[in-house]
Amino acid sequence: MLDIKFIRDNQEKVRQAIKNKLSNANLDHLLSLDEQRKKLIMESESVRARRNEIAGKLKSDRNEALVAQGRELKDNLGKLELELAEVESQWQLILEQIPNVPVEDVPVGSDESANTVIKHWGEPAKFEFEAKDHMALGESLGIVDMERAAKVSGARFGFKKGAAAILEWALIQFVSETLTDKKIIAKIAKQIDPELSANTFVPVLPPVMIKPDVYTRTGRLSPEDADEKYKMAKDELYLIGSAEHTLVAMHMDEVLDGKELPIRYLGFSTCFRREAGSYGKDTKGMLRVHQFDKLEMESFSTPETSLLEHKFLVAVQEYLMQQLELPYQVVINCTGDMGKPNARQVDIETWLPGQNRYRETHSADYMTDYQARGLNIKFRRPDGSNEIVHTNDATAIAMSRIPIAIFENYQQADGSIKIPKVLQKYTGFKVIEKK
Repeated sequence: MLDIKFIRDNQEKVRQAIKNKLSNANLDHLLSLDEQRKKLIMESESVRARRNEIAGKLKSDRNEALVAQGRELKDNLGKLELELAEVESQWQLILEQIPNVPVEDVPVGSDESANTVIKHWGEPAKFEFEAKDHMALGESLGIVDMERAAKVSGARFGFKKGAAAILEWALIQFVSETLTDKKIIAKIAKQIDPELSANTFVPVLPPVMIKPDVYTRTGRLSPEDADEKYKMAKDELYLIGSAEHTLVAMHMDEVLDGKELPIRYLGFSTCFRREAGSYGKDTKGMLRVHQFDKLEMESFSTPETSLLEHKFLVAVQEYLMQQLELPYQVVINCTGDMGKPNARQVDIETWLPGQNRYRETHSADYMTDYQARGLNIKFRRPDGSNEIVHTNDATAIAMSRIPIAIFENYQQADGSIKIPKVLQKYTGFKVIEKK
């Protein structure tokens, strides 16, 4: 969430962010509650100070008038504290609804049509035969089975079998090996800034369940997107939609050593999404499913380096895509097509021959101090002072989408699928053929 002092001092900027992000947050009500809150805090402190003063006098003088006054002050303080608790509860609720302020280069727009393409890499595949989509390829090769999964679990679930399962495991090994390689990370970091840290990523297998209050503190759970989440009401837990959600909360209520920043994690988890807002979209195939695996990058850094860190994570994504030799474009998302906590969001869209267009496969989210403030994560500077840390998260590989891109871009005329060169040492085979 935003710092209330920042909101007070930058009301028009925050008001514009609310408008541009299509938020329903009520800034005027927040500011009104903020004034009430400050007034009640001052009154409570004044009554408490007077009560303490009288309590001190009563130690040497049991004056009945002072006793009566003390009781009256106690009652008044109780009433003020109850009123303050109610105001603070409403204040906190609205404060959490205020979105992060986008950085200057974020385009203003209401939906993805206003997103801006800033880069292309690779040429879209051209075939001398009619390109098939991933489902036609997967079903023909007997490596994807959505029909049986529907019988077991319902729509938008799938079985990945044989070579498709091995391909996913190969992607995990490839990404893990790359992001823990000091030389590769140093090379990518140097392209962004010669002084940027070459700290490698620490592999993590995080929990896939999260407490509601912690989820709220990440800025990723709000009334407007609650329908997208899977909640286990009996256990008061949510299933996560990304490893980001538990990774970023790992250090909540902690003070990190500034000398160790940036701390970079690579989390692997199964992710769960209702796809509640996508009725009628991509109902066939693996593009929008309720359960999928994903490798996610999470970074904790200083305010001075956090924007560079964001660009570094995008560069890591591009490196992985170029190693896989998949054509893609880089997109800056507009204000209306980015999350509430995001100050900047960059998507990578990969060419899918089966759809004859680019589709989103990666996101990189620059959060500034928004998430960390909600989670109370700080870092210690060399002078001993503490400050809110900055966070970034970004997709490394989403297993529901990159295999689709590999299927479609590496398909052959006979229906077989070649394996990208960088993955062959992990798969143990160079092509997926019908058996």
